[in-house]
Amino acid sequence: MKRDFISIADWNREELDHILAASQKIKAYPENYTHILDGQSVAMIFEKQSLRTHVTFEVGIHQLGAHPVYLTQADINLGKRESVFDTAKNLERWVQGVVVRTFAHATLVELAGAMSIPVINALTDTEHPCQAVGDILSITEKLGSLKGKKLVFVGDGNNVCHSLMLLATTMGMNFIAATPRGYAPDPHLFKLSASSAIFNGGSVDLQHNAREAVKHADVVYTDVWVSMGEEDKREEKMEAFREFQVNEKLMSYAKPHALFMHCLPAHRGEEVTEGVMNSRSSIVFDQAENRLHTEKAILVQLLIRD
Repeated sequence: MKRDFISIADWNREELDHILAASQKIKAYPENYTHILDGQSVAMIFEKQSLRTHVTFEVGIHQLGAHPVYLTQADINLGKRESVFDTAKNLERWVQGVVVRTFAHATLVELAGAMSIPVINALTDTEHPCQAVGDILSITEKLGSLKGKKLVFVGDGNNVCHSLMLLATTMGMNFIAATPRGYAPDPHLFKLSASSAIFNGGSVDLQHNAREAVKHADVVYTDVWVSMGEEDKREEKMEAFREFQVNEKLMSYAKPHALFMHCLPAHRGEEVTEGVMNSRSSIVFDQAENRLHTEKAILVQLLIRD
């Protein structure tokens, strides 16, 4: 039976541990995986622009021995030129897997439901699970055991926050979303994270004071305030998030050697200062690199069938 990688919530602790362990092996010994997907092809449907996700998936697919087929919205106009269902039924005849970066999460779910081949979420407006896996690998490399570590996401309760919250609580971390009022994470995903935290020995909390939230944090994470497609909300969000900039003062409330993380692209001078981005605490480019290794592990997990 085929598996998809659509939401972190669809995967249990043991399965996610397996993906993280595979990521470490692939990173350490990439030469052992150069032919593992020989003869396969993977379609990459990208409605949204991308640097990291596009490059890491295309390079990763190639390094595993498969052939990437990159499709923009101009190429297929998903759901408009023809139905999502018809697009799915065509693609499953030609390729062995599909990577999708789209706006509406419902579009991804519809596509995956119509296909007999694996579908990977490369970002929707609801979740960004591949980013979260790369992030957790990066934290593990720096801090070792994740159990009881405090991870604070400062900013908008968006797709990145959702996937990170779900994965961090699954791994037994203490996760806090520090957001302005009105910008909290999705209530349903917050409840799922709370259940996961109870089961795995972690915790999840929502706070509206950034300084209080980051006290004694092991990791401070942020993202852009105005996401792609939200340009009309820029003025409103810039005002709402004024007190949520990750700057040197805010980082001083965290542990002395706390990590700083950002999924990128960063708007330096808005959600984060130049000084924090360039500090010794910053591991933003390690995160970017690890996207390659974790995405390869996800591809192997889904496309290698017993």
